[in-house]
Amino acid sequence: MTRLLATFSLVVLLLGHPIRWMCFETDQYNLPPTPLADIGPEVYEHTRDNISKAIEKVNAEIRSKRECLDKPSCKTASNYRKRLAYLRTEAAVSRAVFDRLGSGMIAFAKAGDWINSHKFRSQPARYKTSYRDSIFVTIPTDYLTISPTVNIYGTHLGTDKIAHFFQQGYQYYRLAGRQIAKGSSIEAAEAKAVSWGRMTENTYYGTLVGGVFSNADLFANLIGMRFYEGLTKRVKVGSLVRPETLILENGLWKLNAAGTSEEVLLRPFISDHLNEALNPSRFIPGLRSSVRGIVRKKSCSQWRAAYPTRSREDFQSLTDSLARWNGEDYGHKPSKKLVTIANTCYGSG
Repeated sequence: MTRLLATFSLVVLLLGHPIRWMCFETDQYNLPPTPLADIGPEVYEHTRDNISKAIEKVNAEIRSKRECLDKPSCKTASNYRKRLAYLRTEAAVSRAVFDRLGSGMIAFAKAGDWINSHKFRSQPARYKTSYRDSIFVTIPTDYLTISPTVNIYGTHLGTDKIAHFFQQGYQYYRLAGRQIAKGSSIEAAEAKAVSWGRMTENTYYGTLVGGVFSNADLFANLIGMRFYEGLTKRVKVGSLVRPETLILENGLWKLNAAGTSEEVLLRPFISDHLNEALNPSRFIPGLRSSVRGIVRKKSCSQWRAAYPTRSREDFQSLTDSLARWNGEDYGHKPSKKLVTIANTCYGSG
């Protein structure tokens, strides 16, 4: 009954909003018939431009408040000093960036809307499998919310991951920040955020509504948190020490050239962890067997043709390596019953 009510609520939501924006699930098992153009450079440009506009807005308010405080007649000096102090904090600029890229209805972000509608310079930029070929053919509501696949820096991922990155990543960032303010260690605070993410995938972002617990979504949430942390701090990504994106200079925010180059702004976060065929989701019983059968029937031949030199062991090793990120737990939920390319296309599963 609970799942029926959740599904009914989703259908009502679908009826009230344009279908093209409804992007909860995705399908990377079905490979694009034509290679997708790499839209990474344009996603980078869009992100950098919006960060720039975000700090322009913050700086405009800083200048305005400062001008008043420079006058003996400023009647709101005390309030303005407090506001100025806030505007020069990490919290202020992270919120400004979120407002430009991550705000919107829950599970819908401005950056997600943009990537689903933008006309990219290089084509084809997006691929969405047909309903008949989809892994969600037995659950039409899941197909209605399916997001297209894009290629960002050589990684195939659903556009829903962009919304997770900028929206749920910010929620992780805020949650961890509140825990740190209460005295938690950074490690414990971030673990709390990851735990919250797993709860959402078990409920209203995943299993409860669509029968899918997405490990890739959880990864997108974590790297989104790292992105927001990295706005004003150096962040380590594997062996790379990623410079801070913004610096405060003479009381105003500015882009840090070293931290806003294409090589470090987004690229270090993009990996096969975001690909739901290589880093598969957990499906509820019934849906899982349906997905496995569809992949065997429709997708396996595509994978063998696209990667003729790869073996079952190669694919299994890759999938196993995606359970953690640089040794870090991002909330991945393991299962011997995952629908992997290795156990579905190269052996019994």
